[in-house]
Amino acid sequence: MLLSFNKVELFNTVNYAAVDYESASDIIIEQAKQRNSYGVFALPVHGLVTAIQDRLMWEATQKAQMIVPDGQPIRWAMNYFHKAGLKDRVYGPTLTLYVLRKANEKELKVFLYGGSTQETLTKFADFIREKFPNVIVCGQYREEEADGNTLSSEIVNESGAHIVLVGRGCPRQEIWIANRLDSINAVMMAVGAAFSFHAGTVKQAPAWMQRAGLEWLFRLITEPQRLWKRYLETNSYFLYLFFKETLFSNRREKTIV
Repeated sequence: MLLSFNKVELFNTVNYAAVDYESASDIIIEQAKQRNSYGVFALPVHGLVTAIQDRLMWEATQKAQMIVPDGQPIRWAMNYFHKAGLKDRVYGPTLTLYVLRKANEKELKVFLYGGSTQETLTKFADFIREKFPNVIVCGQYREEEADGNTLSSEIVNESGAHIVLVGRGCPRQEIWIANRLDSINAVMMAVGAAFSFHAGTVKQAPAWMQRAGLEWLFRLITEPQRLWKRYLETNSYFLYLFFKETLFSNRREKTIV
């Protein structure tokens, strides 16, 4: 019997899974063992806002079987508006470790697709082999932006992969996965920065900043030129959505009374 979970829709856009690390990783491993074509996205505020503003990204979110609440603000919104009762977010890089640990127990095959640089991809593969020796890294692929050759379904299926970890950045990784559901016989996880964090090429925010929902600030400080516009626009828009939904909810409750 397949494990199941509840979903809640935030701002009439994305259906988030009400899961924690253990339940999400259990479901992923279960789907992987059966070689089901299964899409998993880890969407923080940036991913949610992108789904609102980008039609292709929104379509991708409608196809994914599991979208986990990657950011603390997403968790707060799920709890506030839907009483989801989530005690923590489900952060993509941490979920990746949970999945790899359980894949290690089952000796599953993992394919790596992406990485900001070839060095990042190589170091991430080395990290997996060192920390999870029973996981078989059955393939690695990273295209250069200049040639534009994306990974084909045939290459992944021939590798025998149970899980494909995709780190190509939002929304490219989510759109790629959505377009290959039903053609790749594996769980495909869009985990973005997990490649760089676990490869050791990019520093993660301190735990206290992650718990406080301030990881965006740490990343902004470390990569200001690349991220300032993203966080200025997406964080501001998320606050707008939150207060708009709060106002709407209050009006609706008054109407019901």
